[in-house]
Amino acid sequence: MKVVPNIISVFRICLVPLFVVVYFTDDRDIKFYALLVFAIAGLSDFLDGFIARRFKAQSQLGRLLDPLGDKLMTFTAMVCITIDWPIILWAVIVFFIKEVLMGVGGLVLHKKVKIELPPANIIGKISTNVFFFTCLSLMLFSNLLNRGTVTIIISVAIVFTLIALASYIVSYVKIMKSRETNTGSIGEIECNQQSVQDVNETLP
Repeated sequence: MKVVPNIISVFRICLVPLFVVVYFTDDRDIKFYALLVFAIAGLSDFLDGFIARRFKAQSQLGRLLDPLGDKLMTFTAMVCITIDWPIILWAVIVFFIKEVLMGVGGLVLHKKVKIELPPANIIGKISTNVFFFTCLSLMLFSNLLNRGTVTIIISVAIVFTLIALASYIVSYVKIMKSRETNTGSIGEIECNQQSVQDVNETLP
């Protein structure tokens, strides 16, 4: 059962190129098949998380594959939507920079502190969901929206993603400070795990 969430996450990653194909081969105002693929990806995200929690099937690989599938699908959808709405190009750039910073920060944390990848916090999950529904709305109501409305919608999503970035930076700083404080008293390995636990208890 432990591999099922990872299989679902891999399935979601495989949906990314399919989404691109159906998005650009459908000439209708509402790209029904692209919406369907995107919705299936969203459902699979809920499903793998539910199974992992319900059957205690979390794994280090799952902590990598799950957010990777989310980010790839969201970023790909935004890039495709930008073809129809060039006005949101700035948001795509901000989203990409944020993800790069988080990826680099995670690698540095893993290398310096020698801990497993910490799970996404509630703020990060909310940000992911906001972007999911933003992309869904831009595809579903593309023929009804104007430039001003699209700008407002994407700006709200960007605010949430920047808040998520700030929360991860706070988490990173707290882990590093906790490690420095505890080093030498409980040992490096125990200190690292304690640092993550302390930060997780202070975050929402």
